[in-house]
Amino acid sequence: MLLHRHFIRVAKRCGNKPAIIDRMADKRIPYSKALIASLVFAEKFKTFGKGYIGIMIPTSAGCCLAVLGALMSGRTPVMINYSTGAARNAEYAQKKCGFRTIITSKALLEKIDCPVVEGMVFIEDIAASISPAEKIKAAILSKFPLPFILRSVHGGKEDDDAVILFTSGSEKDPKAVQLTHRNISSNIKSFSEVVTISGKDSILANLPLFHVFGLTVNMWTPLYHGMTLVTYANPLDYRMICSIVKEESPTIMVGTPSFLWGYLRKSEPGDFGSLRLVVCGADKCPDALREDFSRQHGITVYEGYGTTETSPVISVNAPGLNRPGSIGRVLPGVQVRIENYETGEDCRTGETGRIMVKGDLVMKGYFDDFEETSMRIRHGWYDSGDMGFFDEEGFLWHAGRLKRFVKIGGEMVSLVGVENVMERFLPEGASCCVVEVPDARKGARIVAAVTQRIDEKKMLKQMAAHLPNIALPKQIVVIEELPKMGSGKIDFRTTTEMVHDLLSKESGEAGHGRRDEKHHA
Repeated sequence: MLLHRHFIRVAKRCGNKPAIIDRMADKRIPYSKALIASLVFAEKFKTFGKGYIGIMIPTSAGCCLAVLGALMSGRTPVMINYSTGAARNAEYAQKKCGFRTIITSKALLEKIDCPVVEGMVFIEDIAASISPAEKIKAAILSKFPLPFILRSVHGGKEDDDAVILFTSGSEKDPKAVQLTHRNISSNIKSFSEVVTISGKDSILANLPLFHVFGLTVNMWTPLYHGMTLVTYANPLDYRMICSIVKEESPTIMVGTPSFLWGYLRKSEPGDFGSLRLVVCGADKCPDALREDFSRQHGITVYEGYGTTETSPVISVNAPGLNRPGSIGRVLPGVQVRIENYETGEDCRTGETGRIMVKGDLVMKGYFDDFEETSMRIRHGWYDSGDMGFFDEEGFLWHAGRLKRFVKIGGEMVSLVGVENVMERFLPEGASCCVVEVPDARKGARIVAAVTQRIDEKKMLKQMAAHLPNIALPKQIVVIEELPKMGSGKIDFRTTTEMVHDLLSKESGEAGHGRRDEKHHA
């Protein structure tokens, strides 16, 4: 199924039903108008080079329509992260994928203080250049029978690229992930069946569309089903998000743990009364977050799991099939096996190993990177790089990234497991991130970064009741705010660098102090 062509079918069927409620621009766009606008953009984009076209626009009606227009014109959108280092990311995408044109926004560049990169075209200028004749032509075309409209836009195949997305780069340089129309549409069908999403629903769409969680769940899923999406470009504006949910009454909200914490803390009774489904993804969901949502709003937060390379959803908890703490049951049509990271054999129930995934949701590959693709997709199985296990009832449990395991004294220790225990004893509002630092004697040691000062001895004593001594942090440092990616996930690479810097500084100061004492003695 080609996503842009399916949208045309849905738009023809839904007519005047609201497609996008854009709270930033204060616009309410029905499906009929969204179809006309995307047809106009498609004609405009045909003047740019064929192949890939960059899109760097905040979550909005404009971004959704630009993506649709690009696909209808035969161009493949390359979604560019503007949250940090926007100019650098734009140039990296151009060079990696070999294209020039980037559709962006003057207002965005001004807001984030980003210089204009060669090849950037402003969506404000494109909109201003649309003539009355072009609008009338698109409006007339939109009234023609469906087959005629479909013949007027790009066709293609299900295994053509629908988008290029970049991995977060939390551990190394971003890779360009090729997701096809088949990848995304199959994923939508599978998880919609599990959590019973339909055109009767509406969704809060405030995640960035340069991230797979936002693109698939906040944009393509509602357009696929003929739902209404309520867009707002700043997921960090917690109080405003609560107001929007109360005023627009969406039935579905998804987010990362850090975003959901923010909404919970700024919410008031009744704000979330319309929500029937709240899903947490992109990072592990703390028990306290689930418990507080339930206590304050009577809402169950369901946890899911996915990766950029799997379009993204692999498994999810759902009403009637929920095991808090797990990442849910694997989606229908998706295969998951747990592989022993040393022998390559299938693990037993309850045994932790690599999470391997197979199915239509798995990416075509990394663009222009055969070596990395062949390392991650072997015999049709995608190696997620994550560790996990199945329990007796078939629920999948996440044990952390393989890179977030550390070998100490011959034992593999999960840093995520250490975090899970630590979180139980942190004061309200505090968060933590556990990292590995080199150790001359043991090869590695564990250090915890927390966002508030705590009683270190008391904390370690509490944790010792749940963890072996080898897994206890050897030091606890304070970082008032843990660095985040644009998606809301903790940036582990930057956090690790900050911990290293803090420890080096402390070590240097301690050495300097000792030298002073010796001199004065």
